[in-house]
Amino acid sequence: MKKKVVKFGGSSLASAEQFRKVGEIIRSDESRRYVVPSAPGKRFSADTKVTDMLYGCYHLAEAGKDFSGALENIRARYMEIIEGLSLDLSLNEQFEEIAENFRSKAGEDYAASRGEYLNGIVMAAYLGFEFVDAAEVVCFNADGSFNADKTDEVMSRRLADLGCAVIPGFYGAKPDGTVKTFSRGGSDITGSLVAKAVHADLYENWTDVSGFLVTDPRVVKDPATISTITYREMRELSYMGATVLHEDSIFPLRKEGIPINVRNTNRPEDPGTMIVESTCNKPRYTITGIGGKKGFASITIEKAMMNSEIGFVRKVLQVFEENGLSIEHTPSGIDTLTVYVNQNAFEAKEQQIIAGLHRAVQPDLIELESDLALIAVVGRGMRRTRGTAGRIFSALAHAHVNVKMIDQGSSELNIIIGVENRDFETAIQAIYNIFVVAQL
Repeated sequence: MKKKVVKFGGSSLASAEQFRKVGEIIRSDESRRYVVPSAPGKRFSADTKVTDMLYGCYHLAEAGKDFSGALENIRARYMEIIEGLSLDLSLNEQFEEIAENFRSKAGEDYAASRGEYLNGIVMAAYLGFEFVDAAEVVCFNADGSFNADKTDEVMSRRLADLGCAVIPGFYGAKPDGTVKTFSRGGSDITGSLVAKAVHADLYENWTDVSGFLVTDPRVVKDPATISTITYREMRELSYMGATVLHEDSIFPLRKEGIPINVRNTNRPEDPGTMIVESTCNKPRYTITGIGGKKGFASITIEKAMMNSEIGFVRKVLQVFEENGLSIEHTPSGIDTLTVYVNQNAFEAKEQQIIAGLHRAVQPDLIELESDLALIAVVGRGMRRTRGTAGRIFSALAHAHVNVKMIDQGSSELNIIIGVENRDFETAIQAIYNIFVVAQL
């Protein structure tokens, strides 16, 4: 029988009604055998996520204040789900343990993890699956770093004889049993670890969107959905702000060649987006996606005969390294080199860096420009299509957008364009129109 690992986000498990949708999805396919739940999210826009409620409750306990009312509100959220599902389940013992551990100041990680822990118990009872506490199978080292090899060994052994199981997302434990969490959104990581451990055929990540969108819906109204995307393309788009999946969740799956299917709990009929290692599947459009970020600065170093000076680029980049700044892009000409960096980080060390550049390479001129945005146009289809860059320039020219920089990766998988912050949304819309709307 095929094995699928299914992870559900907080919005998919915010209420009893959402739980029922999830139950129908799982029961509709018997290969969906391993379930990774997040903590209950918001039921409506003004609501509070359970994880945030737990943080608030623990901060009261940590400050020596009465936290019983805050903890009771959290209990009420779970009771609402349990009663809505007509489950014969009590969480009294678990809440007594949580209260005791809050009083003994067990730590923020412990507090935050209880949302997933409790939701896992509810989900296991609802489905009739075995509950496996993530603290028993997700292993961190004593210094808090994640131990991938031990996790895979322990989890593989624990799940080997379980036909169906619920494993809460987001947390694990150190060797002494102290609970340790991943960063926010870390349930995605747990899902990928479970998929690797059980050698799953597919990892389904269920959320509140029908897969990856070609671009940000806050910039372009109702953008098209990407049907298939490779890990490399997604990495490029994630770097530029696309955040459907936690970035660290990709690597365990990529290593095993396990595909990911991003689906919508509220629209289970939608096929979503398939994320794969490689594919012969031709993309619908020349591009796969458009991502971008604002808030960059450029430092242009000009020096005559720069190209004949051995070690020039290394000396320039070393100045930024010594000041703790990472480099975004470094387009260059014969006598010029431009370095793009995060503007906020650069402004804090601006004068030290300028002085360092003068000492290192004795430039003829240094020019600074701020309030810049970078836009990545990504797509495996660009390799086989002539004139992609020309179409981008044409679209931007018609939209009256001035291009400050263009940089194409050697893989021909992406083209990075620099524009002013004020032109960011206009530029993305123009690129979307020329590659997607024009083909509809």
